[in-house]
Amino acid sequence: MKNTLVTTGAAILCALSLAGCDDFLNRYPYDRNSAATVFDSAEKAEAVLIGAYSTLAYDYTTPDGLNWDAFAGVLDPQATAGLTGSFLYLAGTIQPNNDMFLTWWKRFYEGVNRANDFISHVDAVPDMDEATKACRKAEAKFLRAYNYYRLNCLWRGVPVYLENLGPGQYTKERSSEEAVWQTIIQDLSDGIACESLPDKYASSSSDYGRITKAACYMLRGKVYMWLRDWEKAEQDFRAVTGMGYSLPAGVSYADLFTLENERCDEMIFSFQAENLENSGNVFSRSYGNWETAGNGYNIYYVSTDFVETYECADGKPFSWDDYLPGYSSMTPNARKIFFCRDGLTDAELNTLVSDGADVSKYLPDGNEARLMAAYSARDPRLAATVITPYSEYLGGYYGEELTYVYRYPFRSDETDVGNDIRTRRNSNMLYCPRKFVAVGRECTDATYNPVDVPIFRYADLLLLLAEAINEQGPSRYTDAIPFVNMVRERAGVAPLGSNEYTEVTGQEDMRARIRNEKRWELALEEVLYTEELRWGTWKEFRFGPNAGLKDLWGTNITNYDFGGDHYTRWAIPASEVQMANLQQNEGWL
Repeated sequence: MKNTLVTTGAAILCALSLAGCDDFLNRYPYDRNSAATVFDSAEKAEAVLIGAYSTLAYDYTTPDGLNWDAFAGVLDPQATAGLTGSFLYLAGTIQPNNDMFLTWWKRFYEGVNRANDFISHVDAVPDMDEATKACRKAEAKFLRAYNYYRLNCLWRGVPVYLENLGPGQYTKERSSEEAVWQTIIQDLSDGIACESLPDKYASSSSDYGRITKAACYMLRGKVYMWLRDWEKAEQDFRAVTGMGYSLPAGVSYADLFTLENERCDEMIFSFQAENLENSGNVFSRSYGNWETAGNGYNIYYVSTDFVETYECADGKPFSWDDYLPGYSSMTPNARKIFFCRDGLTDAELNTLVSDGADVSKYLPDGNEARLMAAYSARDPRLAATVITPYSEYLGGYYGEELTYVYRYPFRSDETDVGNDIRTRRNSNMLYCPRKFVAVGRECTDATYNPVDVPIFRYADLLLLLAEAINEQGPSRYTDAIPFVNMVRERAGVAPLGSNEYTEVTGQEDMRARIRNEKRWELALEEVLYTEELRWGTWKEFRFGPNAGLKDLWGTNITNYDFGGDHYTRWAIPASEVQMANLQQNEGWL
């Protein structure tokens, strides 16, 4: 299944890039051609369904594509000359004719159309047995539901097409947000009711990577969360807990996102990646630093503000003042000195003085150790997600595996000078991602990383289950604690209720803890943006005080500006408003 999916990915990318901006739903008669020539055999019909799966390739294999965690508040785009393109969304200046809106509208409707094609015609396949037809139709309905789910999260009401139409016939008005949710629920309920759709595939199965009942339950539960139907969401998430998924014993959080564990029992549904052009996940390219094999681009850095939220391993809220007394009362430039390497030269010290650093606080032989102590006490997921200062990273850009250290100021990455990590912004010190970034020479080209990307995983399900329970009333928060603790214990942090810092005081406290837990657990997996929208926390979390790309010590490099409450619903693409006469979301001109 993995090889079949990924070898189709390049063709899908081409189809997406060639789809015109003019009434793209009528872009080409894919359904009519395939109905006449493809659905005359099971083998060809299976290829059509794989084409529907492969629209996911755009999300994870496009080097210049959008990363949703940059919108969520977890990542910051590097911006040498200011924010441009999609990231005008963070500058508060994006307009409905921006390519971002149309690109993703096209992407998700492409997935809908390919699923519709299969659903409409699979019953006519002469050499496919009825049980297989039912199973494959359930898979296609999930894929249609998943694309409508993503459309509805962003636009809150879109036109719904459950069959493909001819040129000029895509003229429906937008369905309401509620109606779209109900359409999604119906497709997923059909999948759950399908007797031939399995709960789970074994990791060794040739069908691994296909949709399962567990995926249907999880997505339907997510829809119920949007609808605030907490009891139904709880029921769906609990159903998955009995299907053989788990947080696998002996697999640490840091080791979870590797080839060795990409098919472990935690993975409910994943994008199937391969070490092929346009088929590997793009994260080593976009997250990787310049020592990453194949040359990482450092397109994104982990947000300094987000890193500040990670607690200590015992659950105590992190404060720099506990490790660097007086830190919070200093200006950002003054406290820059705490992040400097041991053994600074006179020239480096002079530059720091001119930058406003308080060099009186410098420890020539202990500066690094003092800083590292502030990171070693933190939630271990931080070090697994981020290359923290003075930690090591095994790179492979120069054709051999070499160990580098993240130091400031940068001197050189040459082996005879000191093996400093080189980044796109050596004059700054920013948090480079570690999660999903290739280690050593395991991936010789950064665009071909073969590690699968989890779309749904069991840890997320446990946290969703905890949230659904907690939201049912002030007395239910204690029932949610065991599910959060399963995630925390695997992470290596103190369980809730185990000390003064982790004592849960009520429903509101539990709500905040669950949301933070999700951010720390799911960072860099591109699932948090829609959760922030659902929670209504996106403005608060993404656009806090002095929001923007900033150095580790807090100096702003790029500033963000909230564009207004209408930004919580995306603009209908300007071309679709004009040609399909769709009503624009309020607030967009």
